[in-house]
Amino acid sequence: MKRYLILLLFACATSISYSQIHEVGFFAGGTNYIGDIGSTNYINPNQFGAGLIYKYNLNPRIALRGTLLSLPIQGDDANSGNDYRENRNPAPISFSNTVYEIAVGAEINFFDYDISEHDSSFTPYILVQVAAINYKTVTAFNSNNDAIYDNKASYSIPLGIGVKGRLSDHMAYAIESGIRLSFSDDLDYTTPDIDSLNIGGYGNDHYLFTGVSLVYTFGRPACYAPRE
Repeated sequence: MKRYLILLLFACATSISYSQIHEVGFFAGGTNYIGDIGSTNYINPNQFGAGLIYKYNLNPRIALRGTLLSLPIQGDDANSGNDYRENRNPAPISFSNTVYEIAVGAEINFFDYDISEHDSSFTPYILVQVAAINYKTVTAFNSNNDAIYDNKASYSIPLGIGVKGRLSDHMAYAIESGIRLSFSDDLDYTTPDIDSLNIGGYGNDHYLFTGVSLVYTFGRPACYAPRE
């Protein structure tokens, strides 16, 4: 009996370690920013963002995921739909920046998901990640009153919801919208550290990404998928 249990455990471990499905592809969509400048609408894509995505399916309900994204953001008080910001004294403010994001985390499926089975090839899911980000910030002004920029590293917490499904035996899609909760208050260059850029805003800046991904799946079929 002891020998049988050892062999059974070994067989299960071997099956798990060699039976994962990989997914690799690209992600594209719209970005928008929530902060001290411009619109306060949470889902209001106004810039184009894109990048790469990789998934490693642990089981029908959980996929580990990594993304590498370039996410331009911009805000303009003149188009904010907010009376205070549109009439800001001495003048409305605008900005543009780009957030480069590398994130890891997990997709948690509502239903079993396996594109090799038509009955389980579609599901809503939630996304939870942690991300390192890099963007430009203003560090000072020179004698001509021109801004001096530098790169800054920080981090954020991407949270989202989406749906994904099968396109073919090896292709799948996903539609997703998610907010990135940042720990920075200078994505829009405003900062209390420089008097001329201190506009009195409170709280961190956040950014959102709403898009579509297309992935190619490869690797040995998962242990929960039927084998031919």
